[in-house]
Amino acid sequence: MIRPELVQKAARLWEEHLDAEFPVNLRGVEFEDIDMVLLDTFTAGCAYTWINNDGALDPGRRRILQTSVEDLDRVIPRISDPSGRKYYQRLHQLALLISRPPDAE
Repeated sequence: MIRPELVQKAARLWEEHLDAEFPVNLRGVEFEDIDMVLLDTFTAGCAYTWINNDGALDPGRRRILQTSVEDLDRVIPRISDPSGRKYYQRLHQLALLISRPPDAE
């Protein structure tokens, strides 16, 4: 079972993400064939679903989320703009949080 404080922490990160403006200089940019807009979209969609389903994701979204975490690991070091890096680091933090097994501390 997902702990309520985990869902609350994810919801706070989600709100921060929603309030942040997408880094305009990363529109249309790809690193290692990873489209930055699509990476944001897929990861955000999983986060939204996880939060609204009290910590539950279907197997398809869980696979998308795992791929997103791996992609974020690869692209964040390549982002030179500080605001863009911060944007994707927060998204990465959120993705890691929601990808934890339900019984993880």
